[in-house]
Amino acid sequence: MSEFDLSASRILLVIGGGVAAFKSLEVIRRLRERGAKVQAVLTPAAERFVTPLSVAALSAAPVRQDLFSLLDEAEMGHIELSRSADLIVVAPATADFLAKMANGLADDLASTTLLATDKRVLVAPAMNVRMWTHPATQRNVARLAADGVAFVGPEDGEMACGEYGPGRMAEPMAIVAAIARELGGGGSTASPELSRLLAGRHVLITAGPTHEPIDPVRFIGNRSSGLQGFAIARAAAQAGANVTLISGPVGLANPDAVRVVRVETALQMLAAVKAALPADVFVGAAAVADWRVEDVAAQKLKKTKRGPPVLRFAENPDILATIAKSGAARPSLVIGFAAETQNVVENAREKLERKGCDLIVANAVGEGTGVFGGSNNEVHIITRDSVSDWPNQTKDAVAQRLISLTADLLGRSR
Repeated sequence: MSEFDLSASRILLVIGGGVAAFKSLEVIRRLRERGAKVQAVLTPAAERFVTPLSVAALSAAPVRQDLFSLLDEAEMGHIELSRSADLIVVAPATADFLAKMANGLADDLASTTLLATDKRVLVAPAMNVRMWTHPATQRNVARLAADGVAFVGPEDGEMACGEYGPGRMAEPMAIVAAIARELGGGGSTASPELSRLLAGRHVLITAGPTHEPIDPVRFIGNRSSGLQGFAIARAAAQAGANVTLISGPVGLANPDAVRVVRVETALQMLAAVKAALPADVFVGAAAVADWRVEDVAAQKLKKTKRGPPVLRFAENPDILATIAKSGAARPSLVIGFAAETQNVVENAREKLERKGCDLIVANAVGEGTGVFGGSNNEVHIITRDSVSDWPNQTKDAVAQRLISLTADLLGRSR
């Protein structure tokens, strides 16, 4: 049996007009290997990158392109397309096409089909790094996530234009894995109890450290690896949530089926979190620097006879408290993390009250704990009414148990 069994699954693949469209051919091949039926729709721009003949040959089905086809639209073909599939996948999803989707535009067969559908939609963004990080694109992505659209990628890497950063379309097998998860198929490492627990929910997560620059080559940071935050993002995606992960600088690959926004500083992280709202759940797992250098040097600081430079610091925004006290925009559940070197539970209780969050995940850090960069974690779950001590276990196990608890708490709040 193949790695993902997609027998009898019906996939409508919308191919957008970007260089990454060539990867869609491999997606079709891999889906059909696993038993799926694939119907493809090409946008007008997609025809500049892949031919209808090659797509039809791989999918073994006629390619649909024209909204005004006399043959197809005599029977309202765009409605039939939008309802007959089990899942609609857009790959590549260009910046222009994401903007159409977010704003309900419908001027071609692909966009009209998406507006008419009542099925789940999975998109694989692909664009230049500046286009991906542009506030307009991030607003559109946040709106789509809030509407229930799922994301796979984009990944960091070298672009066709020669630039490097987030914006590369996810690899074909990552897209196939995301499709399998959306359809409840194989390939998930989550426990069966996680399946669809958070379907339709938007979970917003921060992870990793922040780096606060001193000059162009130096920064103030911390030892956070991002492993626990990334594990929570994976578990939330496996539970069916639409997941946005705001990550500081870490050397970790983007989790499948998770929208990842990479940032450097606390100010950038706060801006990215605000742009990703609204959300049902906020998990502040990032180790955000408390202070930043007030006057960042424009050039590398040199040693002088006057001795080391004097650095003046400014306080960074408190992201967890800002979200927990955001009024009508506040997520239903706000979860913070407390990394403490002493009096772990007592300090975490105080942080829970001061920040205004609903739950704190507290752990001991420092020499000998192995938490930063390690694969295991031993945590205490603290609410206003209780303290629960979880045993030492893998960070993936902590993440899956936390997501199960999250679903339970959300269910009680309805």
